[in-house]
Amino acid sequence: MNYFFNFEKLAYLRGPKTGGCILCGLRDKNPGITDTVVYRTEHTGVSLNLYPYNPGHLLIFPLRHVEDIRQLTEEERNSLNSAAGRALDVLDSLYTPSGYNLGVNMGLEAGASIEHLHMHLIPRYPRELGIAELLGGKRVLVEDINRTRERLLEAFAGPPPAG
Repeated sequence: MNYFFNFEKLAYLRGPKTGGCILCGLRDKNPGITDTVVYRTEHTGVSLNLYPYNPGHLLIFPLRHVEDIRQLTEEERNSLNSAAGRALDVLDSLYTPSGYNLGVNMGLEAGASIEHLHMHLIPRYPRELGIAELLGGKRVLVEDINRTRERLLEAFAGPPPAG
């Protein structure tokens, strides 16, 4: 069996965090934080991941700061699920991925580098692993994150895609 290693990830996860909770900063529209939010409801935010695996890699998070999925109210849980469904429809219409990874990491050892509960929604495509990933440990993005944000803002502002 072959394994791929990223030895810098653990240092990043355990390293010092500055400026408080990034997702609370997005929620509060903190001017010191790059605005990556593309959709918001009463209880939920949808933001681009600043370090995406693929174009359209989103973070879906409750606006209230919680660290454990069991702390969500039923209304917040329903809102997260609804936002995830809407995001999947939008991504299907813009990028037509072959599949998705959806996941929640709770706790540092589980990979949660942001303590504020959030779901990753990652579009996946055939043959997306390239030579840069294999040899250099780097991801090659095919779309600038600012262009991704523009496209998603426009899509979320319109009516939900048919589907």
